[in-house]
Amino acid sequence: MIEPGVIKKLDEVVVNRIAAGEIIQRPANALKELLENSLDAKATIIQVTVKSGGLKLLQIQDNGTGIRKEDMAIVCERFTTSKLTTFEDLTSIATFGFRGEALASISHVAHLTIQTKTVKEKCGYKASYEDGKLKAPPKPCAGNQGTIITIEDLFYNMPQRQQALKSPNEEFQRISDVMSKYAIHNSKVGFTLKRFGEQPSVKTAPNSSQQANIETIYGASIAKELLAVELKDDVHKFQMNGYITKVNYSSKKGIMLFFINHRLVELASLKAAIDNVYSTYLPRGMHPFAYISLEINPSNIDVNVHPTKHEVHFLYEDEIVEKIKQNLETKLLGSNETRSFYKQLKMPGASEPLAGTKDLDSSLKNVSVDRINPQNMIRTDSKEQSIYKFLNVEGVKLNDSGCSMSLSSSSAGLPEESFRDIAHKKSKEVKLTSILNMQKKIENDCSIEIRKMVKELVFVGVVDKQFALFQHETKLYMADTIKLSEQLFYQRLLYEFENHKMISIKPQPLPVKDLIKLALNTPESGWTEEDGDKDELAERASEILIEKSPIMREYFSMTINSSGQLETIPSLLDKYIPSKTFLPIYMLRLATEVEWDTEEECFETFCRETARYYAMVSEAERLEMPKQHKWTVEHIIYPAFKKYLLPPNNLKKYIFELANLPSLYKVFERC
Repeated sequence: MIEPGVIKKLDEVVVNRIAAGEIIQRPANALKELLENSLDAKATIIQVTVKSGGLKLLQIQDNGTGIRKEDMAIVCERFTTSKLTTFEDLTSIATFGFRGEALASISHVAHLTIQTKTVKEKCGYKASYEDGKLKAPPKPCAGNQGTIITIEDLFYNMPQRQQALKSPNEEFQRISDVMSKYAIHNSKVGFTLKRFGEQPSVKTAPNSSQQANIETIYGASIAKELLAVELKDDVHKFQMNGYITKVNYSSKKGIMLFFINHRLVELASLKAAIDNVYSTYLPRGMHPFAYISLEINPSNIDVNVHPTKHEVHFLYEDEIVEKIKQNLETKLLGSNETRSFYKQLKMPGASEPLAGTKDLDSSLKNVSVDRINPQNMIRTDSKEQSIYKFLNVEGVKLNDSGCSMSLSSSSAGLPEESFRDIAHKKSKEVKLTSILNMQKKIENDCSIEIRKMVKELVFVGVVDKQFALFQHETKLYMADTIKLSEQLFYQRLLYEFENHKMISIKPQPLPVKDLIKLALNTPESGWTEEDGDKDELAERASEILIEKSPIMREYFSMTINSSGQLETIPSLLDKYIPSKTFLPIYMLRLATEVEWDTEEECFETFCRETARYYAMVSEAERLEMPKQHKWTVEHIIYPAFKKYLLPPNNLKKYIFELANLPSLYKVFERC
């Protein structure tokens, strides 16, 4: 029999060394802690000297307040600090350090020497430390005000850590990266970094500016493309300022500097948001430069998250990141002087924009009227035509009812001519708070950049049932029509809430139970024997829809009579008829996926499922009537995108840039 191990208390030296390894992971971590100590000490000059990537020597010298002689005995003990008294102080902490662990940790994994002098003392004092303790009493020495901390033989007692580190050159680059970021953020402080015995590799002057330091450290190619950004928000109590590059700059290795309350941090959500903003402008795999400084109410931040303090948690992170993202999008959209956008005059009789989009579109009117170079010329005359003009593809004529559908029987087993007449319904004013909130969210989430692109697109042609081509300005794009349609139909359901026209099911209503049974026989339903008998499942599902039919009829013009027959479905776009093939699976999903018990969730899930159905295109139907499909996409779907769609940012991933005229022009210039 195996006996349990004996639990015993670890030796204090072992505990401290384990803790030190968490905080001081490499030379760059040690430097970050020491830089923050110097800044807390109000230093205006900070000099760092490095040997062998910081493993042999890492020395930092500052002209800060220094350390009192009386405190030198305990300065390297764990949890000794001048910056924190009670745990509650963390809610208003305004300094970088607060744990009192940095110097203690360094003393457990390196040979540490501190030389310091305060303004009141006549001389300085020097002392060495090991495992958090003084090796000998401090000795008087000559020196200027401030502190010199010397770290030698880092990780001398942790050979595994030494072996895991990168080469001295790579470690020096990490040190240089940390030093550079703090030099940019703290531009009033002079920073110098050099290898031992060599000229400085980073050097900034005191009382400089952030812009000047960016140029000094990262070069003129970034500095000349800088764009200042700022934002103040009283709702979530934060302030943002910084610099980003215009869309003419990009590099394979993006540079992003994030500071929260002057602390250098990693913020994955903000990095992803910035990359998302630039993804429209930059080639794939290319990234911008961004320096963002956030000041957030200290009571909303938890800095006690990670031993290295490179992570912080704060309230309203998603909301704050989204507001910053929208601010950057707006700034980029109209700010680049090297790019010109041209506005086409409205033709007589052109319709007014959809209510709710006017304010969004007004922000797109900052345009210039300069001379157009040949590679930027865009055809905008009355002879615009799609690609079909050159492929000898005939158009499709409408029938008397206004719908061009003449449906044949499909694999779903529905009768021919299933959808036909379009009835009308009197308009009502929407008063439900849940719907108004959902409409407001659509408007708040709308990307101005994508809205401009969609509003001004010129349709080119259909690729297949899913993709189509369009032109915007000098670029050719391929868009996922199904994904964009899904968003469009979702929005039409909400904006026409209680006011939908109706599409009648002809020549006779369809039994809902039979439709659901048809759906259960398809792989899309996911039915297995464990789910039970199909007839029973279909019966229960149809009962749910009959019970909820008053909701669907009143708000969405979908009628299921007391006998369980589907009589009408909503008309979301004039002359648009959804696919008959997917009607059975749609009925099944209404019964199983809609949250009928809560008002807002009910409307949200119903609209999502309905939009999904209306956007689906049957491959069989497309092949049976290819001309009809192309006509519908060109003359119904894409004009509706231009008129109605308020695209959220996540639609960017469904729009792909294929070519742009200036780049092609350069290719031909070289020929």
